[in-house]
Amino acid sequence: MFTPVEFGKVSVLIPENGGAVPYGNTVVVRGSEGTLVMDPSLSLDRDPVGADLVFVSHGHEDHIAGLRHFDTPVYAHHLDAPAVASLDTLLTNYGLPPGQRAEVQQSIATQYGIPSTHENVAGIDDGHVFDLGDRTATVIHLPGHTRGHCGVLVEPDGFFYVADIDLTSFGPMYGDLGSSVNDFLDSIDHVATIDARWYGTFHQKGVIEGSDEFRRRLTAYRDKLLSREERLVNFLDEPQRLEDIVAHRLVYRPHVSAPYVDAVERRTAQLHLERLIASGAVITVADKTYRRVL
Repeated sequence: MFTPVEFGKVSVLIPENGGAVPYGNTVVVRGSEGTLVMDPSLSLDRDPVGADLVFVSHGHEDHIAGLRHFDTPVYAHHLDAPAVASLDTLLTNYGLPPGQRAEVQQSIATQYGIPSTHENVAGIDDGHVFDLGDRTATVIHLPGHTRGHCGVLVEPDGFFYVADIDLTSFGPMYGDLGSSVNDFLDSIDHVATIDARWYGTFHQKGVIEGSDEFRRRLTAYRDKLLSREERLVNFLDEPQRLEDIVAHRLVYRPHVSAPYVDAVERRTAQLHLERLIASGAVITVADKTYRRVL
């Protein structure tokens, strides 16, 4: 179940839990010549609007859970279209070891009901414009979360859907094989340059009105990412192995237990270590351990 909230000719379908995982905020754009649905979430039990086309911001299960209710063309950035089209590819992008992959696959099947494949998924590029008549929706590539993660700017309403640059206190997520800290930071900086009236997120924060408020929250969100790196540097006062860093946890709190946690922590640690080594702040020492430069 969801509650539609209107922002010009853009509707945001907000689930009862406010868009927390496993749900999310589906966005609908009604133009004079077509209706676009973005990121159909688990809260949908049907096509609620008679969509003409669907756009998926990136290839994660919570963003495609509602696709099964639509018999329309589906679009995603060409770097993420394979993960939208194939559950096997989506799982491969998580970089899970076989036992954990099987657990996650079972969890996705049970919780999200995602089929093994989706037909008619087309890859598009940065800058692609969906012409809906009196409305346009322009795709803006915002990599980092995934390789093909995108936002969409709807005009003339001034509604900028930023998808999983979601402004949550949890902070940015970049635990996939195709994730990148540097790209995520660049994407955060890029969205900060785009003026809009409303900024829509897929998860709990929903829609933020006004560029000043959006940028204030975006700065806090960016700082959360950098605070993980600072904690990692402090942890490396003494030499640590990668497995020690994974156990220390940069992303999840110690009590959180799920089959994907170690994979996310490992990939996150690797990405930050690459940045820190490149900047000269951390070095590798004997026995595959890492230490900060004192």
